[in-house]
Amino acid sequence: MAKDAGDQNSAGQNDLNRLPIDSRRLQQQIAFLIEIDKLKSIIRHTPLVNGSRLENSAEHSWHLAMSAMILAEHAADSDFDVLHAVKLALVHDLIEIDAGDTYCYDDEGRKDQKQREAAAADRIFSLLPADQKRKIHRFWEEFEHRQTPEARFAHAVDRFVPLLHNYVTAGSSWKENGIRRTQVEKRMASIRPGSEVLHAAATALINEAVRRGFLSE
Repeated sequence: MAKDAGDQNSAGQNDLNRLPIDSRRLQQQIAFLIEIDKLKSIIRHTPLVNGSRLENSAEHSWHLAMSAMILAEHAADSDFDVLHAVKLALVHDLIEIDAGDTYCYDDEGRKDQKQREAAAADRIFSLLPADQKRKIHRFWEEFEHRQTPEARFAHAVDRFVPLLHNYVTAGSSWKENGIRRTQVEKRMASIRPGSEVLHAAATALINEAVRRGFLSE
């Protein structure tokens, strides 16, 4: 199976090299766009709202970007660029193409997560022309470091949306993985610097989830 996948990748690269495009810059940009299509095949641990299946990382990135746009009025900082936050939201999970989706409550898997993701960022973003590589890499690092209003808010929404999915699916992935209230509360604490409003909403959802048996104490 791995050999077949490799053969397909090689064939795809050869097809890309034969594209009737003279511009080296455009070729690099197209190579990047083709590569990030792989995000659609990275399966996360978060269910769709209808509970029919788990979402993929591309769907999550789209939903996160839309959520950041719609919820922007609840950002903690008044000096806030919503378009920039949307850009951070769209970029930050591209590294999962190589690093995969590390389950947020998997302590073992998180031990080398940063190293895997840094290596993925270097490879994937290097497909772009040098100036765009630097720009996209800076977006990714900004999201990770959470030092700007936009990064703090994008991070807050990134925490809040999966919580919402778990709540509306009656705690499906919480129950499947034996997750308890204290674990969820610890993870949701980092919402507060980006949005007090979303943090309060997350707390209310957790309390109600426990009351309704979606989440164990």
